[in-house]
Amino acid sequence: MEIFQQATSVRLRSHHDKYLLADDDQETVCQDRDGTVRNAKWTVEILESNASCIRLKSCYGKYLTASNMPFLLGMTGKKVLQTLPRRLDSSLEWEPIRDGVQVRLRTRYGQYLRANGGLPPWRNHITHDVPHRTATQDWILWNVDVVEFRKQAPAPLPPPPVPPPQPAVNPIDSAPSDPGSPTEISLKGLRMSRLESDDSFHGSPVVFEGRVINYEVFDDNGNVDEAIGERTFTFKGSGVEELKQLLKEEAGVSEEVCICSRNPLNGKLYPLRLHLPPNNTAMHVIVVPLSSQVAGDLVIH
Repeated sequence: MEIFQQATSVRLRSHHDKYLLADDDQETVCQDRDGTVRNAKWTVEILESNASCIRLKSCYGKYLTASNMPFLLGMTGKKVLQTLPRRLDSSLEWEPIRDGVQVRLRTRYGQYLRANGGLPPWRNHITHDVPHRTATQDWILWNVDVVEFRKQAPAPLPPPPVPPPQPAVNPIDSAPSDPGSPTEISLKGLRMSRLESDDSFHGSPVVFEGRVINYEVFDDNGNVDEAIGERTFTFKGSGVEELKQLLKEEAGVSEEVCICSRNPLNGKLYPLRLHLPPNNTAMHVIVVPLSSQVAGDLVIH
């Protein structure tokens, strides 16, 4: 993250020694060996609400976006586009994670910006995914070339000299003996203001950053779908229906599903109903298509 905090614009070079480019159609992105063109320059915006995440803006004024559109039917990779939505949502946010001298750019849902190689139609395309094969592990690594450095703020002026301390006057010594005197009232008011200040400090709200959800998808035979594997993302809601829709989009499942959890005592699955448990600890859930034999057993029991 340090290199992005120092830069106002960068170029991203993939494992294939090609640069991330914004296509001239102002919608798609690709990779090319010519990094001198203006399409290879990306402006860095650091989020005010989360200093560990950035947005990358192309030369056309559009943001690098992790879309929900699959790149190829049946594949887990999804398209990366350049968009300018009315509302700047989490699909535009990338978290740089250092890996040696390179970085990985992770979405808010745990997937990584990937420069694809190999034969067409994958070659030179950009997707976001979690690589499961050893041969593609390095495809999510990027070298960052700084094009323009961020201007440093001027050094602050030295503080004014502190005057020498004056002899302290004890207000109690000069206070009259009458308990209702003005001096005693001012001292009580001072104590009350300090107590109110302490109460307001301790009562500050705690920001809820979401619950970690680990999930797997069952196939029609009740086995874990190896093509999807186990994945993780952060969920800020509490309703099961909302979680179900997000999991269907994440896993690329089009049919109706049931969200289940596993009983720690007997290992059996049981469906989650209206709301998740009230605590915010991490959960492991199973996405079960309603067409599978496992879903039929759940309805019976």
